[in-house]
Amino acid sequence: MQQPLSYIHPAAKIHPSVVIEPFTTIAQNVEIGEGTWIGSNVTIMEGARIGKNCRIFPGAVISAIPQDLKFQGEETVAIIGDNTTLRECVTVNRGTASKGKTVVGSNCLLMAYCHVAHDAVIGNNVIISNATQIAGEVVVDDYAVIGGGTMIHQFCHIGCHVMIQGGALIGKDVPPYVKAGREPLVYSGVNSIGLHRRNFTNEQINDIQNFYRFLYLSKYNVSEALDHIEAELPQTPERDEIIAFIRNSKRGIIRGYSK
Repeated sequence: MQQPLSYIHPAAKIHPSVVIEPFTTIAQNVEIGEGTWIGSNVTIMEGARIGKNCRIFPGAVISAIPQDLKFQGEETVAIIGDNTTLRECVTVNRGTASKGKTVVGSNCLLMAYCHVAHDAVIGNNVIISNATQIAGEVVVDDYAVIGGGTMIHQFCHIGCHVMIQGGALIGKDVPPYVKAGREPLVYSGVNSIGLHRRNFTNEQINDIQNFYRFLYLSKYNVSEALDHIEAELPQTPERDEIIAFIRNSKRGIIRGYSK
């Protein structure tokens, strides 16, 4: 672990199996789990909590203070789960007093030049492509796939198992299991290929498609569509998850496509 060409604060808690390449800086109040590889020229600042078997590539900066004027130096953290890869020049800022932590889950891939701002929460098994910019207090649920160059407005919520096209500008919540594309961003169908890959049955996928037909292709507004869905479609875990997501949405959900 000891790398004579790097600076490692003696108070940092680093598992002996961690590999640290030259010219990396690791501050105090940092914890790094076993099997993790830290590339050269990485900066890991106070408050970083990095799990097992992660890979952090050159130029990444983990747990820098938030780019938020309300931050007053409070003690917060940036958490990286197990088996997560952060490619070149990824930045993950630590939290503010709002939530106290920024979280990137386990088994994630954040490609080069992505930014995760203060108090954001990224779930497990998430793929975020190059140069995506995630603002403060965004939530991205498990198995989401976000195309490169996407910009996500603060407080937005991205549902589980979604697929979002590259270059998207996201200012509304994106409900679970869908594809989202075009400009402005709209519902573009159910992410059926992704769901098949994750062992959803044809029956489950058909139920999800029926839900979104009610929501986006009927004459009803969102509230009316949800009432009809609850009355007419069979109760399933996926149905209930989508309903809860939409009813709890603070920014509103993306619209359906119309010519």
